[in-house]
Amino acid sequence: MATLPDDPMATNREEDDPMQGPVQEEEEGEGEPVGANASDDSSEEPEDDEEEERRIREGFIVDEDEDENESESDDDAERKKRRKRRKKRHREHKSDEEVLEEDDLELLEENTGASFSRNRLTRLRRARDSESPPAPSRKQRTVIESSDDDLDNDDIDLPQIQDIQNIWDDERGAGGRDDDDDADLDDMDNFIEYEDEDEGGAGMDEDTREERRRERRRLEKARRKAMGRPELAGIDATAWDEIHEVFGDGHEYDWALVDDEETAFDEEQAKPDMKYQDVFEPSEIRARMLTEDDDLIRAQDIPERMQLANSALSPSATISLHKSLTENDLDDAASWVITRISTRKERDFFRPDGQYHRYLPDLVQAISYALRFLFILEFEVPYIWNHKRDYISYFNPQDMRTRIELLSLDELWRVYSVGQKFRSLMERRQALDALYSRFGVQDEYFDNEVRKRVESVETVADATEWLGMKYREDQKNKIVFQFHDDEEQAEPKKRKLPSRISAYELAKKSVVSKLAQGFGIQPHEVVLNFISANNSHFIEEPELNPLAYAEQFVDPDPAKALPADQLLARARMIIATELGKDPLLRQEMRNVFKTDALVSASPTDRGKSKIDEHHPYFNFKYLMNKRVTDMHRSAQFLHILAAESEHLMTVSITLPAEVKAAFERRLNDAFASDSFSDTARAWNEERSRVVQETLEQHLIPIAIKWTREWLREEAEDYLAEQCAQSLRDRTDVAPFEPRGLRPGETPTVLAMSWGKGEPHKDVISLVFMDEAGRLREHTKLDNLVDTEMREEFRDIIQRRKPDVIVLGGFSIATSKLSQRVKEALKGPTEDSSSESYDIPVIYVFDEVARMYQHSHRAAEEFSALSPLAKYCVGLARYAQSPLNEYAALGADIAAISFDEDNQQLIPKEKLLSALERVLVDVTSKVGVDINRAVTDSYYQHLLPFVCGLGPRKAQVLVKKIAALGGNLVNRDQFIKNGLLTTKIFLNAAAFLKIAQDSEPKPAKNRHGEDIDVPDPLDNTRVHPEDYELARKMATDALELDEEDIHDEHPSHVVAQIMQDPEKERKLDELNLDDFAVNMYETNQDKKRHTLTVIRSELLSPFGELRRPFVQPSSWDVLTMLTGETPRTLRVGLIVSVLVVRIKPGFVAVRLDSGIDGMINAQYLADTPVSPDDVVKKGQTIQGVIIDVKLDLQSDLFWVELSSRPADVGAGDSQFRRVKHDDAWDHTQYDRDAEMQARKKRAEVDRTRRVIKHPNFHNFNAQQAEQYLDKQQRGDVVIRPSSKGHNHLAVTWKVDDKLFQHIDVVEPNADPTGQTVGSKLIVDGTHQFSDLDELIVNHVQAMARKVEELMAHEKFKHGSEDDLHLFLKNFVAANPAKSAYGFTLNRKRPGHFSLCFLANKNSTVQTWPVRVTPEAYYLFDTPAAGVPELCDAFKVRHIHESTNLAAGGALGGKTPYGGRTPARTPAPGHATPGHMSVRQVGRTPNPYGPGAAPSATPYGAPSSGYPGAPPSSLAMPYGGYQTPAYNSQPPAGGYPSQPPPGGVAPGVHPSRAQMIQGNAWGSGGY
Repeated sequence: MATLPDDPMATNREEDDPMQGPVQEEEEGEGEPVGANASDDSSEEPEDDEEEERRIREGFIVDEDEDENESESDDDAERKKRRKRRKKRHREHKSDEEVLEEDDLELLEENTGASFSRNRLTRLRRARDSESPPAPSRKQRTVIESSDDDLDNDDIDLPQIQDIQNIWDDERGAGGRDDDDDADLDDMDNFIEYEDEDEGGAGMDEDTREERRRERRRLEKARRKAMGRPELAGIDATAWDEIHEVFGDGHEYDWALVDDEETAFDEEQAKPDMKYQDVFEPSEIRARMLTEDDDLIRAQDIPERMQLANSALSPSATISLHKSLTENDLDDAASWVITRISTRKERDFFRPDGQYHRYLPDLVQAISYALRFLFILEFEVPYIWNHKRDYISYFNPQDMRTRIELLSLDELWRVYSVGQKFRSLMERRQALDALYSRFGVQDEYFDNEVRKRVESVETVADATEWLGMKYREDQKNKIVFQFHDDEEQAEPKKRKLPSRISAYELAKKSVVSKLAQGFGIQPHEVVLNFISANNSHFIEEPELNPLAYAEQFVDPDPAKALPADQLLARARMIIATELGKDPLLRQEMRNVFKTDALVSASPTDRGKSKIDEHHPYFNFKYLMNKRVTDMHRSAQFLHILAAESEHLMTVSITLPAEVKAAFERRLNDAFASDSFSDTARAWNEERSRVVQETLEQHLIPIAIKWTREWLREEAEDYLAEQCAQSLRDRTDVAPFEPRGLRPGETPTVLAMSWGKGEPHKDVISLVFMDEAGRLREHTKLDNLVDTEMREEFRDIIQRRKPDVIVLGGFSIATSKLSQRVKEALKGPTEDSSSESYDIPVIYVFDEVARMYQHSHRAAEEFSALSPLAKYCVGLARYAQSPLNEYAALGADIAAISFDEDNQQLIPKEKLLSALERVLVDVTSKVGVDINRAVTDSYYQHLLPFVCGLGPRKAQVLVKKIAALGGNLVNRDQFIKNGLLTTKIFLNAAAFLKIAQDSEPKPAKNRHGEDIDVPDPLDNTRVHPEDYELARKMATDALELDEEDIHDEHPSHVVAQIMQDPEKERKLDELNLDDFAVNMYETNQDKKRHTLTVIRSELLSPFGELRRPFVQPSSWDVLTMLTGETPRTLRVGLIVSVLVVRIKPGFVAVRLDSGIDGMINAQYLADTPVSPDDVVKKGQTIQGVIIDVKLDLQSDLFWVELSSRPADVGAGDSQFRRVKHDDAWDHTQYDRDAEMQARKKRAEVDRTRRVIKHPNFHNFNAQQAEQYLDKQQRGDVVIRPSSKGHNHLAVTWKVDDKLFQHIDVVEPNADPTGQTVGSKLIVDGTHQFSDLDELIVNHVQAMARKVEELMAHEKFKHGSEDDLHLFLKNFVAANPAKSAYGFTLNRKRPGHFSLCFLANKNSTVQTWPVRVTPEAYYLFDTPAAGVPELCDAFKVRHIHESTNLAAGGALGGKTPYGGRTPARTPAPGHATPGHMSVRQVGRTPNPYGPGAAPSATPYGAPSSGYPGAPPSSLAMPYGGYQTPAYNSQPPAGGYPSQPPPGGVAPGVHPSRAQMIQGNAWGSGGY
């Protein structure tokens, strides 16, 4: 991949430069690019000259020297013959090689004497490429003159990619010249190199290579002469006749060759021109700012930043396509912007009791001026702030003493940002109007109300959606008439879009839309009533009540008819949708949310455990009902959104109940009827339902979504402002000012660093920078302890005499370096004659230097320096100009941490924009020396931040100035030499200073102003448009007349006043207020502030306006060197320390960060002890921070600690705990805290048991199931139980994906958990002595029972629904029969379901079958085997059928204890195992309800259902009851009536009493 040039406009220059030669030669490498755009007007070519046309077709351009030779050449026939030979060779090289065999080529060479190339070309020279056929002579060539825009294209060598297509043009062109053969050969020899030369040329010297070249040229000349005169080549005429007879004379196909040449030429001309965009990587083109957008930005006379949609610092900066505002838009823009500047402006100017309320009209006028300057005249903020400040301040000619700053600098930037939003809103309004026009409708509500109230982009989107909802369908249904003589327009191909027809659209097309009109008022009229103070639209009340009215719209076809209440619901949906999409009502709801919304946050299940009291998110873990107005000026909401993205929190936004009720009441009042009739009340109830649906389904959801985005944007803007302010604090400072320097002067700096400060490993690096920022000396010292090293250091100080010494490093050892440096400056104490140096030794912020040392920029500037030396360069530069250092970072400035906790929450583009504005402000305050910027690449980084410029325009400006010689004399040259366009000059001129001689010597000849002479005002902040004012002030101050300075340069008086020793007194005598009033009355110019600026500049040109240099505080230095912050070294925190030394009264320790610490003997133990008895050297102990001692002047940083067990044992949780927000949900917090504590206790109680048994595993239930999933049916896992150490859990595999968990009680369990107790009880009734007996006699016995039943013919695999389907199909095929079957109950492992269908008219009923080791149980009826189980089922079924027939009960109902499909089991009989929702994590008892053991299985009542005999067969299964028809089962799923006969065994008395107290349901079992 080729490397792109830096100059983006060089391509045009080289194409347009008429000085480029037509053919340029080079010995090695590529040729220089030549003009590619020179073209001719075809009308000037002679039409009848065939020879001329032929030469044009071939693309030849003949040089002037060739034109001269042309007149002395042979006749036309000879020229034609030579040209044909040259063309033939070219075609053979280009085409014939691809189709001719090697033998054919040899034969042709042998008979013709010509040489055919076999891919021997190895080096090419770039030739010309014309967009149109070039003329054959210089006289007919049209030269394109270079424009002013091309002045900067001097030093670029961008390859002319277009010429790649015509790389052979030189060879073709050579054929058309009338030089002698020697000249031809010279040209071709320079054009082509042969492979044999390269092959043997490696060992040749230049003379040998030249000799071979001359020999080859001689042979080629001889060959060509032989072709022209065969008799001289040893071939007689007879031989040539034979050759011609066999092969022809070569001219038989000239007619065809001419056509081929024309076709080839046409194809060549049809090829598109190649550009560098087609060759180079887009990323590299973008990085070097060579895209088409970049060219457009450079060319337009608009400040660069105003042309970009985002920051100029951004690598992905994109051009903005917004249109400028017009004068007609200013009033709307000012009224829109003024309410969105700041809350302070609203408080001070808008409120009647505001401090500046009476100046509100002046504020409006100031904002109008600001918007005009920004968006119409296109002046950037710094220009307005510095040169038009009188227009944005209070200016009253009658009251010049009153000075009120209507807009601050930050507010002016805010006006620019909000103005950009208004401009975007204007464009969206125009798009909305265009959409409305396309619909071709006339809507009074839209014209008169909606369009006037579109004040935000959200309202535009709402209005667009509302128009689409209302008129899109009409647009689809429009019929387009086309007459037979109309031109048929080809319809563009349209992709088929998915059809998404909403319920609203369906209802709107149906008769329901007519029903919706019965509400008596249009939705938009309701909105107008809502907005206005009183109801201006009244309701037409229907005579019928809603249901009766809806009956009229029921479809007469019963198959299609919908009930009236459903039709009414759809009508409500239509009205609610139209109300919910109304843009004005949505805006009202947004306004309510903006002022009154509440934000709440709650943790997810994952967040409950992960966010502890030390987590940053704990601050809002249980945030409840915090007002949005308290959140938009903080980072809290952004942290909440970050936690939500991590799935730790859920955020909800609501309205206070009273606010929501008030809004609903207002909307009801606007919708309701005032009538008191029953019909009106019924309709009002329907309207109230519409209002509720509107709120819940439309208004509130969309307002919540908007509030989230609004809060997020406000918080991001606030944080970006905070980061920008931090950058301003660091950059808006003057260079370090030691004693003896004036403010603003750059000091010389000696920067030093010891790196990590490891003795005998790291060296001390020293870098000296002079006042111009140039590196003058770099050296390294091993240490500053040895006398020799100290003397070398003092020698550097003596020779260089730095103004300040700057220190930096990566460890706390730098503080020791600081002590050594200060000692060395004082000199040895024993030698009183040695000189002492009073040089300040300081620290500076080193974050920029840390980035610089490893940057590509540092590698380019100081490739020979070590990284540590480059770090020192960064330190020195920071001391000289922090602004330069930050400006040089470019987009990397976002990597600097300005807000450690919150900066990562700001989008990078928004952060870069905020930081860029600060750099622009400070650069404008300082100014840029344009001549230094051209020659100093480091200082040049400031130029893009000059008002009006940017990276692209600054790049072009530097190249243009360099082309002029690299030095400007005055600011007039920016315009005279075309360096800047008009608007850019107006914006930038006053900030680009041109340094003058110390004694300016203006020209005396007033008529010689066309000569570039220095102007002392060019080195001031005075704008060129105000030069006359400055000269007038200087003249008045010096009390001179026009005649006194008639023959001098206009600024001669300025030079005089600047040199006058009494200039301050003379300027003070001027009455600037009267001067400003006179100018305002004369020209309406407001210049009071400008006059003040001129006065200060005449006194001190470009005087220092920044604050003094800010040195880091003690904590800042400690953080730089160690990374410790006040948060990590808070008093009370416990830290690990290493014992370094032990002294009688204290112990010296060191923290992990390298900071030294001390533990006094009294803080070593609770009782007085000797330090040697408590700690040892090298030991690591815990210590509580008591105090942090920081003394920057003495370079002392140390910590006092306590290691007493009482202090350490108390912990530091209370110091590390994150404080929760004031809006806190204490109830939910306590509830979740208790749940978490319970889980922790359960984890602690669950001891890891060690039981020597092959089936024992330390699994939980889920792990046991995963393990058994791959095992056989009946396999067992014994595992610990979550119920405690006296329980075991047994899990066995019933079937695939079906497992039963059995709780085993150990009454005499081993507390250590190492052995199994001698008694194991299951369900309180089954007792075993060991695990093997339990497995064999219990689990395997049940497994055999399960296998036996599954092997029966009545068992059906699959789900219960599959069995139901089988039974229905069987009975349908055999109507006279009944059917039953068994299947596994997958909701209750270890149970079966017995399903039966009595006849085809009944429903499938399900009875439970429980498996125990000794029997099957149908309800409570035991059956030893499967046949007995089937008999028991049949007997019970016969009894029930008989009782039902006798009692007249409803047939086909499920008996008491039975269950219909899909019924949920009663809570008392929840499914055991992992399906249970009762007692999560606990192993249920498969033989009872899971609580206390019951003597009766399942705790079922002993008496049967009504009518059943009082036998054991009648015992119901309480978990499978189907409620009777029209009966409501009580909570808990229990039957509505207990069976007669009193309390059942196993039922708790209180429960039985509750059951008996209930009434029977009609017809139930």
